[in-house]
Amino acid sequence: MSHIMTEHASHAALQNAGQTAGQSAGQPFQKPVWALEGEPDAPRLVLAGTWTVQNGGLAPFPPDALAQAHGTLTFDCQGMTDWDSALVAFLWDVKQATGHAGLGFEPEGLPQAAQRLLALLPATAATKAPPPQRPPLLERVGTRTLAVLDETGTVTELALETAREAARSLTGRSGMRTKDLLTDIWNAGPAALLIVGVVNFLVGAILAFVGLVELRRFAAEIYVANLVGIACAREIAAIMTAIVMAGRTGGAYAARISTMLGNEEIDALMVFGIPVSSYILLPSILSLGLMMPLLYIYGTLIAILGGFVVSISMMDISPIGYLTTTFNGVPLHEFVFGLTKSFCFACFIGLAACRVGLKAGRSAADVGIAATRAVVIGIVGIIAMDAIFAILANTLGI
Repeated sequence: MSHIMTEHASHAALQNAGQTAGQSAGQPFQKPVWALEGEPDAPRLVLAGTWTVQNGGLAPFPPDALAQAHGTLTFDCQGMTDWDSALVAFLWDVKQATGHAGLGFEPEGLPQAAQRLLALLPATAATKAPPPQRPPLLERVGTRTLAVLDETGTVTELALETAREAARSLTGRSGMRTKDLLTDIWNAGPAALLIVGVVNFLVGAILAFVGLVELRRFAAEIYVANLVGIACAREIAAIMTAIVMAGRTGGAYAARISTMLGNEEIDALMVFGIPVSSYILLPSILSLGLMMPLLYIYGTLIAILGGFVVSISMMDISPIGYLTTTFNGVPLHEFVFGLTKSFCFACFIGLAACRVGLKAGRSAADVGIAATRAVVIGIVGIIAMDAIFAILANTLGI
């Protein structure tokens, strides 16, 4: 074969077409065309027309167009009037085709700007990675189980470290600052009185209203005092106070620690040899553990007050009679049980929030993600722990 032919046109035909179009329309040939000419051992790619996306789009280049050629591919761009990224995309396809055919690629005949842009592209096209295969069911279950066990061990170690630092603080050898502890105590205690009081008052009022509506059918409205008192002291006040503190204080702990992690403050503490457990975690967890039982007692009294207000307004009973029935119907061990639960809830909220903050990312978006995750884990954990306490109480007959 003396030369290579394509389905387009020869070099002379391209020039004639450009001249004819220029004479008839008064402007250069617009449609981008190409032709492969020359001997098989010296192929030459002739480009003509306006190689722009707006005036013609991309001209196709078949991947097997250079199957019969060998040697080095050169270019002739004398008939080309204008070009943009469409030319670079076409040359990229040509370069890939020369690589598949084993030809050389000589860009000297191309415009200088096109040569520089083409040099920025990689030598070969990136291969598409195969889609990841989903592991078998047993492998997924095993991986999740190991991850849960690993996280449980990490949280347990963190709790033991914090307890050790709390014991050392009694002797004055802990790295905890008193100022940080007092600040966290204020934020977890007095600053939360309003929202804890409002929530528990409304819950107690709702419980009394529902109890009155149902007990009135049996002429037993007086027992609504026992219902509100026992329910609030045993379950409602502890759960609602813990949920409020998980959303208010737990989310704040996670956001604060994740922000410190993003600002590299945690790294600075580690460099100076300051234990994170005593400097950051201990004030947070200890303040929440000290304040939660007090908030529980406050919330229980406010919830009983809410039930008292609703009951007095709907029942024909004196305030003294309602309060006497409440105090006689709620034994002391119900408060002890609620105090125990509230302290465990506080330790869980503090540990979970601090752990979520420590394992968060370092970007601004990770701060919000850590706060949201801490609140969700805290609320779900509180409900799960309350179910465990209910089973234990039923087993022990409490």
